[in-house]
Amino acid sequence: MTASSSIAISNSAPPPAFRWFVLIGRLFLAAVFLAAAWSKMPWVQPPPLFGMQIDSYQLLSSGAVMFVAHTLPWFELALGLLLLIGRPLRIVTSLATFTLAGFFGLMVRTYAAGLEVNCGCFGPGEHLGPKSLLRDGSLLALALAVTVCAFLLRRRQRQSTS
Repeated sequence: MTASSSIAISNSAPPPAFRWFVLIGRLFLAAVFLAAAWSKMPWVQPPPLFGMQIDSYQLLSSGAVMFVAHTLPWFELALGLLLLIGRPLRIVTSLATFTLAGFFGLMVRTYAAGLEVNCGCFGPGEHLGPKSLLRDGSLLALALAVTVCAFLLRRRQRQSTS
């Protein structure tokens, strides 16, 4: 491969499969965040009940628990809608990745500590165990891959226009 052909490859537009992966991945993540938000909304699950699930992680003060119980569903709803819209793509996918990394880290810490808690991810009654860890770890991996691809897409777009 010559230097000129490697430049042509790096300056080419992103392949369609790349764009489809980002689109499908972000729409899937949007659906996950919207479903998670819906299951925690005050008319579905009262904040004190959700607060009990948050408190079982033994991480926050009671005031912080209630703050999270009241605000997390709305944050997840906003994040889900932003993922659905797809703008600003790199910021939104990064935020989704950091959010899922925080959730996953908390779940791993709690599971490793041997605490028996309900996950709280999609409403009450879901025990934190290997299945929920695998699911959330997979979601984190997907979010990370979509975020990396979103940054690569933008990079290739800039290179192809210059």
